[in-house]
Amino acid sequence: MATLFWLQTGACGGDSLSILGADSPSLETLIAVQGVELLWHPSLSHAPARRFDELVSRIESGEQALDILCVEGSIVTAPRGTGLYDSHHGRAKMAIARALAERAGAVVAMGTCAAFGGVHAAPPNPGDCVGLQFLRTDPGGLLGADWRSRRGLPVVNVAGCPAHPHAMTQTLAWLATGLPLPLDELNRPEPFFNTLVHQGCTRNEYHEYDVEETELGGRGCLFFNLGCQGPMTSAICNTDLWNGRSSKTRAGVPCFGCTSPDFPREEDLFRTEKIGSVPVRLPLGVERARYMAYKNLARAAAPERLRKKKMET
Repeated sequence: MATLFWLQTGACGGDSLSILGADSPSLETLIAVQGVELLWHPSLSHAPARRFDELVSRIESGEQALDILCVEGSIVTAPRGTGLYDSHHGRAKMAIARALAERAGAVVAMGTCAAFGGVHAAPPNPGDCVGLQFLRTDPGGLLGADWRSRRGLPVVNVAGCPAHPHAMTQTLAWLATGLPLPLDELNRPEPFFNTLVHQGCTRNEYHEYDVEETELGGRGCLFFNLGCQGPMTSAICNTDLWNGRSSKTRAGVPCFGCTSPDFPREEDLFRTEKIGSVPVRLPLGVERARYMAYKNLARAAAPERLRKKKMET
């Protein structure tokens, strides 16, 4: 049986809420069938708060085995590197995270805040927040770029704001069974970060023919004008729908790129940054000159049915 301890640092609790919506497997199945023993979760554990202190002490001393440490939330290091802006009974949470990580078989950053710093690490970053092994795009973070767990793994970054429920539970199931877990260059589990949000988006045909929206509420593509990051963002949001039903782009909201290390972007999330009429960031894997030439031709060839459907309410 694999033991799991869930530590919440500088967090909103969104990842805890998200994982409750998982059904493949559900959190309950993970515990009952996959053999995961949940030692502690700040919202789900029914034991009194002193149980947290007892478990931390026992894990640090080696009395209690810890197979998987999940950290939710950015690591607050202010003021002046003490971490006391986010503390527990006078001890900085960053010190607790570091101590537990040294004992853990695997460490999982649940959400973009724990992985890369996230919202709290965005400029001006008043809490001097970092991720466990990254600060936004830069390796390092709390533990350092070369840190490895007892199983020889770097921090496994299940990014997202919040992280996708199935990315969380399936990663935990993978780790609990001891199977090798392939990671990408940002230490994200490849099976959940090897496809783009753009893939599976119901607005793809509008994108291909450059039928673009300028205001929210329509059916056209949101990339050219409304800040959608779907063509550049690795995530399963449109291939494994949230709650089996929908996603942001299907609901008419641009993808904000929340699984990326530079989330949130400093500019307006609902506006596409451009140089003239050309977006600064283009879909992954395309050349700027060819892409723009293709779009001009595609716009002229757009079927009338798409133009009419875009106007329907």
